[in-house]
Amino acid sequence: MQTLEKDFAERVALLAKEDLASTLTGICHGIEREALRIQPNGKLAQTPHNEKLGAALTHEYITTDFSESLLEFITPPEQDADKTMGQLRDVHKFALANIDDECLWPMSMPCYIDDQDEIPIAQFGSSNVGKMKSLYREGLKNRYGSMMQAIAGVHFNFSLPDTFWDLWINKTQGSENNKETKSAAYFAMIRNYRRFCWLIPYLYGASPAICSSFVKGKSTTLPFKTIGKGSLYLPYATSLRMSDLGYTNSAQSGLMTCYNQVDTYIESLRKAISTPSDVFEKFAGKKDGQYQQLNSNVLQIENELYSPIRPKQPTKPLEKPTDALQARGVEYIEVRALDVNPFIDIGIERNQFFFLDVFLVYCVVMPSPDMTTDSYRETEMNLRAVVDHGRDPSLTLTKDEETIAMTQWAATVFDGMRQVAKVLDSNLDVPEYSLAVENEWQKILDPEKTPSAKVLAILLANDKDNGVLGLELASSYKARLHDTDYQFFDAEMLSKHAMNSLEDQRQIEESDTVGFDQFLSDYFTYQFA
Repeated sequence: MQTLEKDFAERVALLAKEDLASTLTGICHGIEREALRIQPNGKLAQTPHNEKLGAALTHEYITTDFSESLLEFITPPEQDADKTMGQLRDVHKFALANIDDECLWPMSMPCYIDDQDEIPIAQFGSSNVGKMKSLYREGLKNRYGSMMQAIAGVHFNFSLPDTFWDLWINKTQGSENNKETKSAAYFAMIRNYRRFCWLIPYLYGASPAICSSFVKGKSTTLPFKTIGKGSLYLPYATSLRMSDLGYTNSAQSGLMTCYNQVDTYIESLRKAISTPSDVFEKFAGKKDGQYQQLNSNVLQIENELYSPIRPKQPTKPLEKPTDALQARGVEYIEVRALDVNPFIDIGIERNQFFFLDVFLVYCVVMPSPDMTTDSYRETEMNLRAVVDHGRDPSLTLTKDEETIAMTQWAATVFDGMRQVAKVLDSNLDVPEYSLAVENEWQKILDPEKTPSAKVLAILLANDKDNGVLGLELASSYKARLHDTDYQFFDAEMLSKHAMNSLEDQRQIEESDTVGFDQFLSDYFTYQFA
């Protein structure tokens, strides 16, 4: 451990040198925010994706995720956090103006849904690729149930510029920045993220309570308490979205994804995609003339792997993510452990950008040994502990096979992040990054300042249902965004994008030359070409 601390100190000193520190202004972010459309009464919207929003298949800013009712807003990579937030707010404003009297659900866990058949699967048109996207979602419904797929989150896309990697890789490894060395550096960062990512649901988890409809018919050992007319909560929970009820579900608990190298990561994913599953074999073939899933393997495609972080490389049309990674290496990472912040109209606040920058650069600078099977399981156990019991003052985690108080470990990590924040601040007139770290440190000192505690305090003080609070916030945000001016996009520009996306989808549909059965066969035949 002393060796790691010594190496960290040396690497921070290296980062602080002017040539390296100045490259950190090139950090880029992009946001993907998911949000259910709801009716004025708080129930899930049953209307199809509005054509005024464009084609979900081809629109670059507005699409759908699992359901027709689950919108996803995407911003392009930008260096300025305020610009990204402005763009995201513009897209929210435009969407709300074009869904009539519907609102956007402001929470990660879904609104009251009586039956999973009320959740309409997203449709992407009549093209082969559009049908494949819908069929993949049909497979998710059959495998895991639609209720889980109605959960919403915020994904934080992050990349460091090549000017940084040129210097960092040269100074720390004595190598050139290329596909292999940059991917290896990103994977070192990912391993550290997995070691420390229990901090993310503690700081940003905002789903300590759920509508009772979410667990109807499910078996769970979680000791839920009841509030209001039927909401369920755990007293110390931070993010039920990340619990076994949500996206870290037990169906994938046997998958041991390797994060030591890009090649072993690709290999472990491809193995899951090509290995038949006895459990999912029951959905093989067609039922009433329709496929029930893309295939009956452990994973249908790479995207089915639920992970708190993903290495990413932009894909070409019909290119598989693992093929893109193998061909061009890691270009950015996607942080997937963020709940929707219910106290912000766009689901993410400004402070998060600066803190996550510090946290992720800390994960780059901190030495990152390879993971063993045991150390990987340790990260899973720690994450689960914080998700279910994160605000318990007596909570302990496991670090290098030894028990440690969560607050003690957090203090060590924050000490390291303060050093990184000072380097990031060196490019600014004000200490934005250090302030962000200190703002989050207050949540470690006082758990009542966490979003999960604030949500629960409101519910308990008023004996209020989770759904009632969600509807109140959704209505207020719709009114607020209506009165907000566009900053970077405007209604005319976004309407033009919508029309162009509809035309792009039509062209894709007209370009198909084979039937859907043949298309699927060809796609999986050349899975790893």
